Amino acid sequence: MQIYLDYSATTPTRPEAIARMQEVMTQQWGNPSSLHAWGQQSATVIERARVQVARLLNAPAEAIVFTSGGTEADNLAIMGVARQYRTPQHLIISSVEHSAVAEPVRLLEQWGWQVTHLPVDRQGRVNPEDLRQALRPDTVLVSVIYGQSEVGTLQPIQILAEIACAQGVLFHTDAVQVAGRLPIDLQQLPIDLLSISSHKIYGPQGAGALYVRPGVNLVPLLGGGGQEAKLRSGTQAVPTIAGFGVAAELAMQEILTEPSRLTGLRDRLFDLLAEVPGLQPTGDRWYRLPHHVSFCVQDADGEMISGKTLVRQMNLAGIGISSGSACNSGKLTASPVLQAMGYRDRAAKAGIRFTLGRDTTAADVDWTALVFQQILQRLSHQPLLPV
Repeated sequence: MQIYLDYSATTPTRPEAIARMQEVMTQQWGNPSSLHAWGQQSATVIERARVQVARLLNAPAEAIVFTSGGTEADNLAIMGVARQYRTPQHLIISSVEHSAVAEPVRLLEQWGWQVTHLPVDRQGRVNPEDLRQALRPDTVLVSVIYGQSEVGTLQPIQILAEIACAQGVLFHTDAVQVAGRLPIDLQQLPIDLLSISSHKIYGPQGAGALYVRPGVNLVPLLGGGGQEAKLRSGTQAVPTIAGFGVAAELAMQEILTEPSRLTGLRDRLFDLLAEVPGLQPTGDRWYRLPHHVSFCVQDADGEMISGKTLVRQMNLAGIGISSGSACNSGKLTASPVLQAMGYRDRAAKAGIRFTLGRDTTAADVDWTALVFQQILQRLSHQPLLPV
């Protein structure tokens, strides 16, 4: 029995998206920058996908800039703002950002930028008052992740964005884990920049988008032909973008029903594991992504069990989970996210997550809980496997 529970890492591409990609690759393969019929057919494909992605966010189509994924979208947001300034300024991020935000910000720090890392509580939530106090006259950007990929916590994005907006400071959020899983309405949220990724919403890998509120200026990362409103040069990956558009359209059709189904399964898994000794839930239980379950794990003697050990053992049982985020789960280092939440280094190496998706059933959840408990029981009575 094979059960995949790592949907925060990636999702299987939907058949409808694959079919659309095959159609485009065989029939609409022109360069979308070309003026002849072949090129204009491909340009039409891209604009259709742009409308589909925009509808998922309730945003104007012209505000969508296609990228290679969420990481590029995050980098374009951060560096696209920063490169407008000849001298270093001040920016604010949370202490639980994905590395796609944390790393470009670290680079800016090396270049002399002042950076405030907002603290979080034990559940991983930012206190809006901390943001209010951190704003300075030279603050040019605030970036706070919408839904944390390792621990599932949702931030009070509406309030945080309103605080930044009131001071005339640009606000960016990495919504890679939220888009397609919870409704996003950019007509109501005062957000200037928002990143999403195709392969998190059952589209193909290799595509993403940055929402850029009309009127917000960015300096592009790449020089070239000026595609994507001169913000992302390079010939667009037309089939991949087409598949992304289909996935966004289908996600929009399910946005009122799938989150509640996933929330039910999420809570079922939490409840099934609630009495297991040594399991410490991480993240906010209620302000949480609908598909996300996460823990730190210790054995009967109180020693933390490596997250990588549990991933390997579950994999041997045919169940796919992860330790930390997919971008960091292969590294034997303490999670900076868990450390920021107050966990000691040993515990910060013992985080695991189960993330559910469209194909997850109640039977999958029940079997996973049973197998996981058996593995924990075995590990607690034997020396821990080397990691």
